[in-house]
Amino acid sequence: MPIDSEFPKNHKVMGKHQTSDGSYVHFVWGPGRSDAESATNTQVQQDYQTRGEEYTPLGVHGTFVAVDWDACIADGGCIEACPVQVFQWYRSEQDIPATQMVNATSEGIGENSNRDGRKDFTDKSDPIREQACIWCMACVTVCPTTSIKVDEANLPVHEEALSAFK
Repeated sequence: MPIDSEFPKNHKVMGKHQTSDGSYVHFVWGPGRSDAESATNTQVQQDYQTRGEEYTPLGVHGTFVAVDWDACIADGGCIEACPVQVFQWYRSEQDIPATQMVNATSEGIGENSNRDGRKDFTDKSDPIREQACIWCMACVTVCPTTSIKVDEANLPVHEEALSAFK
């Protein structure tokens, strides 16, 4: 099931994830979906069990470069394809449950540009440097679950959320 193309209308901001220097911020939109690909993917579910973490719907990270973390199965093609390192594995900096990334701060250097850099299949591709996007759509093209939406039209939605969400 692909990312909801109307997620800003059908979801609400649940939190924001920013870099420690404040230069990048993206929003987390919820609620998440319990029927998406990661909920039924055997490898993802096995890795949650191995970690002793309960699978929980996670929502969408990002607004104009958005990744549906419920559909993401940690393929990593987007990380390798992105020429400006918008993405990184979220667990590369903080190996914590994804539910704790709703209002997190990360370094956000985007350096982990290798699909095999994930900790396991519970890891998610995080658009930590969303504002660095050059609209090439490479990430959208390679995503096997169509869990990424890049839409320049959502820039005003991001700006509005910046004003409303403190």
